[in-house]
Amino acid sequence: MRRTHTLRLLAATLFGLAGATMAQAQAPEDLAPYKMLRSLQFVQDSVVGGDHAAAEMQKFMLASLDRRLRTAGSDVFEDPRNVDAALIYAMSGGNPATLEFLVGKDVEGYFDNRVADALRKYLGGKAALVAKPLAEMMPEYRDSRIGPYLALVSASAALPGDPKAALGFYDFARLAAPGTNVEEAALRRSLAIAAGSGMVEAGLGYANRYARRFLHSPYASQFADLFVMLAVDNYGEVADADIEGILASMDNDRKRETYLRIARKAAIVGKSELARMASARAEEIPLAPGLKSIGEVDLYSGLANLASPEVGRIVNDLVGISDEKLSQRDQALRAAAKFVGDEVLRKPDPNSLAQVDAATTPGEGPATADSQTAHAGQPKVDEKSVAQAEDANAGIDEFVSKGRSKLAQIDSLLQEGK
Repeated sequence: MRRTHTLRLLAATLFGLAGATMAQAQAPEDLAPYKMLRSLQFVQDSVVGGDHAAAEMQKFMLASLDRRLRTAGSDVFEDPRNVDAALIYAMSGGNPATLEFLVGKDVEGYFDNRVADALRKYLGGKAALVAKPLAEMMPEYRDSRIGPYLALVSASAALPGDPKAALGFYDFARLAAPGTNVEEAALRRSLAIAAGSGMVEAGLGYANRYARRFLHSPYASQFADLFVMLAVDNYGEVADADIEGILASMDNDRKRETYLRIARKAAIVGKSELARMASARAEEIPLAPGLKSIGEVDLYSGLANLASPEVGRIVNDLVGISDEKLSQRDQALRAAAKFVGDEVLRKPDPNSLAQVDAATTPGEGPATADSQTAHAGQPKVDEKSVAQAEDANAGIDEFVSKGRSKLAQIDSLLQEGK
């Protein structure tokens, strides 16, 4: 039903029906670019709102608008709305070459060369060169039709050198275009800055807004990764209640998946308390009918409690988890956990703990006449004791070497499991 509704509304907008009869409809090639842009914006907003069926229509709309712009006569751009449509198209996933084409034949000066040049460089991978010019143009264009889109571009250009300025541009973009794909992108990218910079309070605010508005966006998985990073890296400043509050608006499946992501990352980095909490919350969420258990819950819970006195039971439980319930990376993580658990349970080699009664430090060379004189009156070195000491020393070296090798193996397994 949602897909049919979307396509009907789109068709009405695209062909300029809006209450007209089919006989009176305009062909797409006769539509003004700004009208076609409205259709594109509608589709893009529908996609981030959760209508994934509109994704294919987005490709169609981009291609249709591209053809219309390239075939439009110069008189079309006498209308500033069509100039803005061309610029917004370029900033909304359109073909950068089309903007280059339009500016190249703009002998009447309909396009602002400053904006066009900055966008051409930005879209050509030279964002660092236009960060300052874009920032200087924003006050002039902030209340225009291209304002929110130009703010997104300005933020991306400013980010490497001035993350704080980038956040300011993103904040403006999302407030100027609420409920749109512009707000979705601004919130998600703002969360990325906050999570990477340890800006906990701001990050929680962005995460809360995103969770309430764009959970069904195709980019929601990126949001989940960023939120997990924010929560795990800053656990302590991020309280359990903060996590629960942001996840409260999710359905059970999404909530469980996010808790499991938190538990996994927390277990890997050694934040056992958070791993236990997240595993417990995931386990409390009702399962779909017919599903008895989820392997990840048992795995991450076991990892969080691996250092407990019940390590033997936990290792047995981990081994008992069916491979079918775990992804390949989680199977690698389980193997690493089992290895660690086995090492904890392994009895030490008695020979490595042997005590040696040696009167001298192992490894000294044969006694010379001078040394014998210097040590006159001291007990004679027992060659058997020296040999025992050397054997013990060799055993310690072997133990340390093996330990380092095993740690390297564990590190490798954990890296494979990330």
